[in-house]
Parts: sequence; C-alpha cells; structure tokens
Amino acid sequence: MLTSAHSAAQNRVSLADAEPTIALGALDGRYRPAVAPLVDHLSEAALNRNRIHIEVEWFIHLCQQQVLPGLPRLTDEDIEGLRGIVTAFGPEEIAELGAIEAQTVHDVKAVEYFIARRLDGLGLGELKPLVHFACTSEDINNLSYAVGIRDAVQQVWLPAAAAMLEGLSALAEHAADVPMLSRTHGQPATPSTLGKEIAVFVHRLGRQVRRIEQQEYLGKINGATGTYAAHLAAAPDADWPSIAESFVEKLGLSFNPLTTQIESHDFQAEIYADIARFNRILHGLCVDVWSYISIGFFKQIPVAGATGSSTMPHKVNPIRFENAEANLEISNALLDALGATLVESRWQRDLTDSSGQRNIGTALGHSVLALSNVTKGLKQLDVAEQTIAADLDANWEVLGEAIQTVMRAEAIAGTPGMEDPYERLKELTRGRRVDAEKLQEFVGGLGLSPGAEARLKSLTPAEYTGLAAHLARRFG
Repeated sequence: MLTSAHSAAQNRVSLADAEPTIALGALDGRYRPAVAPLVDHLSEAALNRNRIHIEVEWFIHLCQQQVLPGLPRLTDEDIEGLRGIVTAFGPEEIAELGAIEAQTVHDVKAVEYFIARRLDGLGLGELKPLVHFACTSEDINNLSYAVGIRDAVQQVWLPAAAAMLEGLSALAEHAADVPMLSRTHGQPATPSTLGKEIAVFVHRLGRQVRRIEQQEYLGKINGATGTYAAHLAAAPDADWPSIAESFVEKLGLSFNPLTTQIESHDFQAEIYADIARFNRILHGLCVDVWSYISIGFFKQIPVAGATGSSTMPHKVNPIRFENAEANLEISNALLDALGATLVESRWQRDLTDSSGQRNIGTALGHSVLALSNVTKGLKQLDVAEQTIAADLDANWEVLGEAIQTVMRAEAIAGTPGMEDPYERLKELTRGRRVDAEKLQEFVGGLGLSPGAEARLKSLTPAEYTGLAAHLARRFG
C-alpha cells in the first residue's frame, strides 16, 4: 500500500517535459555562468559549426589547389559566401541541421547536406559533389575536435588559469614577509613565511601552464583507412599528402602524416594529462588553504548578505575551496578516462572515441568551474598576522635545528665541547615545549664562540625563516 507521501510524489508534474528544457547536469544548470564560454567551442552545436568550417575550408582548398580537372578557382566573393555559411550558423541553422540529421541518422552526412543546400544560392550549385570530397567522417571530426579543443584551452581554460594565478601570486607577494610556523607531518617545524609557501604553488602551477601553452594540436585528412585510396582513384597525379598537410596547417594545427581511419588522439591524452596534473596541484592548494583557514591563519572576508550556515549565524565557510576540490576531482576522473580511452582503437576504427570525446567539454568545464571558485575564494582571504605570530611564538623549540647546526659548524672550526649536538638538542626539545628563557640558558652553557653565541641568543622563531621571503618574491 502506497503512503500518502509516496502517492503524492508519483502524481508530480514531470520536470522532463518542462519548457524551456531543464538541465540535467550542474554545468548547464547551477554553474552555467562560470562555464558558458566553453559552449562556443565544445558543445554539440560548436562541434557542428566546426564541422561546417572544416568542410567549407576543404572545399575552398581543393578549388584553389586545382586538384581535379575542371575545378574553377573561386573568387573572393565566392570564398566570402562560403565562409558566411559558418559565421551565420545560429539557432535557426542549428534547428535545420538537427532536422536533417533526424533523417540521415548521421551527424557528418547531415553537415554535408546542410552545406550543399546553400551552394545554389552562392552560384556554386554545380560543385555540390565537391562537398566532403574523398573524406571519411573522421577526417572532418578529428579536425573539428582539434580546433574546438585548441580554442577552448587557449581562449577559455588558459585565461581562467592565468586569472587564478594572478590572484595567487598577489597573495604570495603580500604575505612574503609574514613569518609562519611550518608543519611537517603535522608537527611544528622550521619556520617559513606564508608567502613562500603560497609561492611554491604559484611556481608549480605556472610550470604546468607553460607546458599546456606549448601543446601541439594534431590533425589528419587522409581517408577511410589513412591511405588516400579514394583520393588517388579520383586524381592519381595529385600530391595528396602535401595537399593534406598544407590544409591541416592552414587550420592552425600540426599535421599527423600516418594514421588509421582516426587521428590517434595522442595529443589529446597529452594535454588531458597536463591539465589533470595542474588540477591535482590546485587541489593540494585548496586543501592547504582550507587547513590554514581552519587554524586561523586566514580570516575570510564575509560577503554582504551571504549565509554561512542555515543554523549557525557566526559561520563563514570556505565553500569556494571546497567546491573547487570537488570539481577538480570530477574533472580529473573524466580527463583520466579520456586519456586512457582515446589512445586505443580496435584495428582501424571503433566508436569508443566518438562517445568519449563528447565529454571533453564536461571535463574541462569542471576544471574551469574550480578555477573560478579559487579565484573568487582568494579575493575573500585576509592574512591573520597576529594569529600566525602567536602560533610561532609558542614553539621556540623549532630553533633546536639552528642551534645544533651552529654547534656542528663550531666543532668543525675547532671549538671544544661541541660533541653530539643533535643528541643534546633532542634531549632538550623532543616532545617538549621550550620557551625563550630556557633556550637562551641552554645556548649560554654550550661554550660557543662569542659570535656564534650572540647570533643564537638574538634569534627568534619569527626571524628563523632563512631566504623564504626572497624565494617567494623571486620564484612566486
């Protein structure tokens, strides 16, 4: 017997039938504003626009290269009209292409018919057989994806990473001189500065960005099994590898000269691995910043009107960094799966890559969303210098490292009584809190040279940061 609550649930209006359509995924719903720029490059509509772009440019290339007997050279007006098919691709054209695909049940063939419909109006109707000439679908698809991935990374992902790094670098500079107790294994350790620790992430993330900026994007256009068989059957005297190479390079891509039916996708696996590595480093930053917030090293600047907890009014939660952690994990799950799947194909072709590549936008979208959250989260941080200073001042025992190292140097210089420096400091400090008075008393009884004794007695935990500030400014 159904409960009243269960019965009521069964009678709800179906949200699947709502107009406009309600997004199933968070990226196209709640988080749409943060990832919307990717739609222009990696959505289904963008893929189809890129397919039209590739088909049109191949059409132009064949004409201008005069690869077939009887092909006319196109006028500037002809070329402008053909490229206008691409630039005019909007909502009405998306709907038209969808209707054609519903009949063809083949996305690339639908693109061919979509272009052919427009040639009569351009005065090029007799050249309809040239659309998709000697191409397999993957000739068009691989180039379309390569262009879309390149533009998404260069025009969306990299600017988002640069904006985040700019904020992170500013934080490193601002906190370069703020002495901080380090913690190795979660225990008090040799002090650093907050800025230097942030600068470590700036340096690591920047290195990954430079790798991604140098990425090669590969493409091919060599037929059904990568042999130019149909090309040679139609035009045996043409230098098809050179024609293909010049075409791919005109698209701003690097030419892959040897493939099966598909471009091998190795470049995709490379860039996904680099972005995933960037994501993992950024995830580490989020965890560290969250932890610093937890122990009070950072104060969060409240956002006017925002609620931290539905029941605890005092709370300002580090939600930006928590949100980023989750989205980086989702991004990496997809990037890792894509990188593993795309480099394999059964014999000359299977469709696993086709289904997998439809998730590229989602994979990059979660990374872009994380970058957006970290950028916003950094702007809401305020360095709590008094809390950091108090934490440091409560741990004078960290100077034990300095004392035993000076004792070693003194022993080498011939100062008597410097035996077993590490063991003597271990006995004094291990597992114990030592204040300034006890430490200075210990130093005074060691028999150090006057200069060394004076140097150690004047040392405080806040001053025991070595070159941290310099390193933060130079490399952060």
